[in-house]
Amino acid sequence: MAVVLRLIPVILSAVLLAAHFSRAGLPALSPVALGLPFLLLVRQPWAARTVQLALVLGGLEWLRAAWSYVRQRMELGEPWGRLVVILGVVALFTWASALVFRSPRLRPIWYGSEVEPAQTPPEPGA
Repeated sequence: MAVVLRLIPVILSAVLLAAHFSRAGLPALSPVALGLPFLLLVRQPWAARTVQLALVLGGLEWLRAAWSYVRQRMELGEPWGRLVVILGVVALFTWASALVFRSPRLRPIWYGSEVEPAQTPPEPGA
């Protein structure tokens, strides 16, 4: 249960991305975003890296969307400052959620135990 609690930022980021894709006219990407957390059921490094990459790309999508929405609002003469702050925070949250896999409690789940120490070279003449 503690693992699921630590993954809440990843799950929330995926749900927000799915909602964004649905609203932005990209409904085919919504199930992909919603499926990201389920990929973590595969306890392999590639699964965690795939989710991390998707979250980094998701943060970039939030910035792209912010730029697009700001341009629209500027053309209409509407205020856009709050929009930038909100979507900027959402982008930062999405990027930060990719860092949960660096947690000492979560890292071993997908990357195994601590890295084996490097072997010391043999002594000369031994």
